Amino acid sequence: MTLADLSLARGEGTDIAMDVAEITLVQSDLTQIPKALALTKKTVKVIRQNLFWAFVYNVMGIPIAAGILYPVSGFLLNPMLAGAAMALSSVSVVTNSLRLRR
Repeated sequence: MTLADLSLARGEGTDIAMDVAEITLVQSDLTQIPKALALTKKTVKVIRQNLFWAFVYNVMGIPIAAGILYPVSGFLLNPMLAGAAMALSSVSVVTNSLRLRR
């Protein structure tokens, strides 16, 4: 099972099988496998979206917080605003991830 590309275990299986498996079905209903695979695809998609937006945010936010705009416009980012922006970034990641519940 550890060498397989995809491993499934049923909820009634042994503890070793459930520990090694990539997907463990809580119910032993094998008709749930397509739903589980669809959920994994959606999860990977959301993870990639979250990583993309976190990367974009940091590429833009870190130089501004470091003062790259100060020589041009005299703008310095208030640390309270930077903290609020980081919190808002975390909220957007969590909100995006909560879409999986639908």
